[in-house]
Amino acid sequence: MKSVKNRCFTISLLAVLVMSLIVDFDVTQVEASADQTSYNYSYWEEAVPAPPAYLPTMIVDGQALGIEPFNSPHDIFVSADYKVYVADTGNNRIVILNDVFEYEETIETFYADGTIETFLNPEGVFVTDDNHVYIADTGNQRVIHLDENFDYVKTIDEPESEMLTATFNFRPRKVAVDNAGRTFIMSEGVFDGFMEFSVDGHFTTFIGANRVQVDPIEYLWRRFATREQRSQMVLFVPTEFTGLDIDEDGFLYATTVDDADDVVKKINARGDDILRREGYFNPIGDINYDNDQGPSRLIDITVADNGIYSVLDSRRGRIFTYNNDGFLMYIFGGLGNKMGEFHTPIAIERFDDFFLVLDRNLGEITVFNATAYGSALDEAVRSYEQGDEERAQALFEEVVNMNVNLEFAYTGIGKALLRQDNYEEAMYNFEQSIDQQNYSKAYLLYRNQVMRENFSLMMTIIFAIVALWIGFSIYRKKTKRKRVY
Repeated sequence: MKSVKNRCFTISLLAVLVMSLIVDFDVTQVEASADQTSYNYSYWEEAVPAPPAYLPTMIVDGQALGIEPFNSPHDIFVSADYKVYVADTGNNRIVILNDVFEYEETIETFYADGTIETFLNPEGVFVTDDNHVYIADTGNQRVIHLDENFDYVKTIDEPESEMLTATFNFRPRKVAVDNAGRTFIMSEGVFDGFMEFSVDGHFTTFIGANRVQVDPIEYLWRRFATREQRSQMVLFVPTEFTGLDIDEDGFLYATTVDDADDVVKKINARGDDILRREGYFNPIGDINYDNDQGPSRLIDITVADNGIYSVLDSRRGRIFTYNNDGFLMYIFGGLGNKMGEFHTPIAIERFDDFFLVLDRNLGEITVFNATAYGSALDEAVRSYEQGDEERAQALFEEVVNMNVNLEFAYTGIGKALLRQDNYEEAMYNFEQSIDQQNYSKAYLLYRNQVMRENFSLMMTIIFAIVALWIGFSIYRKKTKRKRVY
């Protein structure tokens, strides 16, 4: 396989040079800059040029909407009917926009038990498919559930449970609800995972706690330290989650600021992390980075259909999108003053061919729309996940024509060809993507196919060889006998 890697490495280098000449990109600038240069990472973990998948098309703020400016907004959500809900934290309200990003209405108060209630620094909002609204009313230490008419349904406030410590402080920051009506809350200062509440709002359990990361040397030192020394050491506790979303099947997707390779999680009903990490590297944001800045700090996540998910890096303002297998599809965004760049990105949401990025300090939403490249790549991944191999192959080939550096697209073509029993071409594409496992699978299937197709000929040749050998042996024996007599 070393020869395969060497050939593909040569191809990758040539591709980078050709692409650089075409679009006038500098590969070394891609890795270090935080501008709008579009890039991806190769199998060799090198930043390589890529066409932009999404481009900024408009800015939405209070002035554009004709309302009071947003004040430190913290969350954004797009409902099933394409309405945009913004948790305008500093103004203690939820602002609602329509599907063309025009102002529609505001939720500032609601009636509960005959009295008018207000919000205090709400940091999260979630809307179910039947348009019930859940608001993480952080300052009031509760989650408010409103129906489709914004009438009060119930309050989820600080629970009482033996699983909670005496010093527990309920400050919900993010909220999500599954199809069964169970509510999942990300609360500030909670290290045991997300808090799960039943349909009627009763606390049931914690789910999906992060694993504790232990330094072996510090752990050994703690074993021999005195009680006073141990009290001054850093506690081995799990890290908090930073982002929360839920897919159509009820799986929770989450981000954390831990430095481990599992900063993105997909959590099932048992609390297990079932995220597939089969890409060239784990979904962690930037692979190469300046050590002074450190790794990406992922603070929010949004899930599209067919297992496609995107994470927001607040440290560099970039959005990273991955497919269901964990392959990096595209990167865009950045920090700066140009359109499509941010000051303090805090939340991300997507629907159809749009991405919405919320900036906390600037109090604005940047709207991104898919380019031909981004749309083709999204559709290629969706088609493959839906089992439409022919369409997936055609779209991946279209993507490769626009970006020869996207190695995992060749895997997509190879898998489609594999399902079509076209093993020889599948081998070629797996070689381009340096996919050793699938290459071996395609090779074995191709070898078996060749043997089946040529079985009759091979058996005829074998029988002919055996017959000739037997005839030759008999002839030699007869010749020897004549010589003896």
